[in-house]
Amino acid sequence: MEKETFNAWIMYHEIQQLDLLGFSKNRIARYLKLNWRTVNKYFNLTEEGYEQFLLQKCRKDKILDPYTDFVLTHLKEYSDTSASQMFDWLKEHHPDLPDVCEKTVYNFVMDIRQKHNIPFIDFFREYFPVEELPFGLQAQVDFGEYNMRGHGKSRKKVCFFAMVLSRSRMKYICFLDRHFTAKDVCIAHEKSFEYFEGIPQTIVYDQDRTIVVDENIGNIILTSDFRNYTKSRSFKRHFCRKADPESKGKVENVVGYVKKNFLYNRKFFDLDTLNDQAIAWLERTANKNIHNLTKKSPLDEFAIEKQHLSPYTPLTIKTDDMKKNIVRKTNVVNYRGSFYSLPQGTYTGKEVSVLIKEQDGEVQIYSTEKNFICSHKLSAEKGKTIINTDHRRDKSASINEMMQAVAESFSDTEKAINYFKKIQKDLPRYTRDHLQAISRTLKDIPQNIADKTLDFCIKNHNYDGHDFESVSFILWDTSSLKIKVPDIKPMNMNNVSKVNEKPEISDINDYQDIINT
Repeated sequence: MEKETFNAWIMYHEIQQLDLLGFSKNRIARYLKLNWRTVNKYFNLTEEGYEQFLLQKCRKDKILDPYTDFVLTHLKEYSDTSASQMFDWLKEHHPDLPDVCEKTVYNFVMDIRQKHNIPFIDFFREYFPVEELPFGLQAQVDFGEYNMRGHGKSRKKVCFFAMVLSRSRMKYICFLDRHFTAKDVCIAHEKSFEYFEGIPQTIVYDQDRTIVVDENIGNIILTSDFRNYTKSRSFKRHFCRKADPESKGKVENVVGYVKKNFLYNRKFFDLDTLNDQAIAWLERTANKNIHNLTKKSPLDEFAIEKQHLSPYTPLTIKTDDMKKNIVRKTNVVNYRGSFYSLPQGTYTGKEVSVLIKEQDGEVQIYSTEKNFICSHKLSAEKGKTIINTDHRRDKSASINEMMQAVAESFSDTEKAINYFKKIQKDLPRYTRDHLQAISRTLKDIPQNIADKTLDFCIKNHNYDGHDFESVSFILWDTSSLKIKVPDIKPMNMNNVSKVNEKPEISDINDYQDIINT
């Protein structure tokens, strides 16, 4: 811009000098090789007038001026954002964005950088040239990791699976908040085939540990899960040599593209939101924009390649459908973009987690030991907080009353209450269940046995209602109990007088005499 302004001032002064020498407007136009209208425009302008003209020219309205604040805010926060990524953000956050080309956005972003002195850092991606393959012949697969921005200054590590069709460059990606397992890889393949609505003839891999166990002079040993999966699919497998990324350069570029365009400076909210954003990005940018090398849109090329893919039939992969989620300090858990309440006291510190299972339109929540906690109706909208009002009730008063009532069965009430409070501290959500187990046991044993059982459990640190029950029955001396003899009911009421008759008893000496003789 400064160079253009400098050249404009030179042209103006040359016109003024030639005018002083007596040149006509037409002669000046021929001499400077300018249009005579241009010479006529600047001929009678003073320096102040010409300066105002240049300033007005610089202030010419641009089609993207309404989005200046949005671009400036993001450039100030993340100065290394590329114009390409800024274009995607504009489309994501402003559905009413005018239909402009990438060059227009680039010029607009660079103009803002210059006006506000925001330095630009350029990123270069290297591509390995590979001969174009026939439609439907090949796809390439790779994995990536990235530390996303979280809440505040925290970071969240995510892993992603990427598949790209080699001819059309049609892409698919999916994310996990942990490392992929072999079963996860199989599920990711199925999601890719569903997205493409077909299966390519060959898929190219590197020797990732989730797929390959080992290589023995070209003989690839697959993991059991992936080997069993490929038996049900017709595609061929091609594995690159170790440390040979050029063999699958197309998907290597996709991994870099995902990191630099989609993930760069994006904040992590939850996994479901991230995967939804990824699909929207694929449809909006990655599969729609003109490809750098082919100069064609992957989406347009895919319309041709789709006809050459093998038919896709859904395949069910058995998995543990329980997902592990962290419990927040407000006793809620995040699932598919909404928050579901848990009973008060579930959160006891950082890293407390639960298992979530979705079934028949319900969100079922279990402990990590797979004990059922509660359930909610699945929310159709994101960002909602679903609360069971019973979870907010403070049940500590009723628990204390129950402790007092059960402790009355012991001779030392205070000792019993202290024992119950230790159970409550170790197992806060199951205190009531343990107290009920102890209460049932006390109905069947005398107080002295209850006291002995309490002393034994405290001494041996057995803070469990079922342990108390087991110990009580062991300590209970059944021989000290009075055994009730059942009444004899005569069969014939006419001979009631014979009920009290006793049989004659022989003397043992009589038998001894008989034996001796």
